[in-house]
Formats: sequence, structure tokens, C-alpha cells
Amino acid sequence: METIVWVVHVLASAAVIGLVLLQHGKGADMGAAFGSGASGSLFGVTGSANLLSRATAVAVTVFFITSMTLAYLASHGSKHSSVVQVQQKAGQLPAAGKAADTAKPVDPSKAQDVPQ
Repeated sequence: METIVWVVHVLASAAVIGLVLLQHGKGADMGAAFGSGASGSLFGVTGSANLLSRATAVAVTVFFITSMTLAYLASHGSKHSSVVQVQQKAGQLPAAGKAADTAKPVDPSKAQDVPQ
């Protein structure tokens, strides 16, 4: 399930990037006024703006929904536990309060004098 959402998320992000780059900027009309003629497109000026704007809105909506879905899956997908609890269950750390119990007592006859 999560893999499918990731694939849709990546495709939606690529679509948003592509559609934003294809859109006709508002400043491009000024260049057409001075004889550039590059502002015309296959769909006409208004047709391309409507088609690209709607496609961008759909892609952004899909991107938003997949972002929220991935955030939900990340927060509810794993059980909340600390690293210490996971290592204790694996037997790598002693349980809390047992560290003092497992310590060996020091034999006074083998203690060394520490010079002061």
C-alpha cells in the first residue's frame, strides 16, 4: 500500500514540476505586444491557460493527498517505542534497576591501595 502511494506521490510531483514549467507566464504577453509572436500555442492563449491550470490543480491536489497519506502512514505505521526498549528486548542492555544487582561485589582482600 505504502509503495503505491509513494509511486503516485513521485509521479504527481513530476507532473506538478512539468506543468508549472509549461504554463504561460503573465510577463510573456508583453513580449508578444512588440512583435515576438511566441505567445501563441496549440490550444490558443486562453485554452492553454485553462487546460494547464486545471491539470496543475489536479496534480497539486493529488500531491497534497499523497503527502497527507504518507504522513499518516509514517505516524501510525510503527509502534511507538524507544531505542532503549528495543535494545532491552533484544538482550543488548540490562533492564532498568538490574545494573546494580548484576554488579559483582569487590573482595576487600584484593583491593589495591591508591596513593593520595
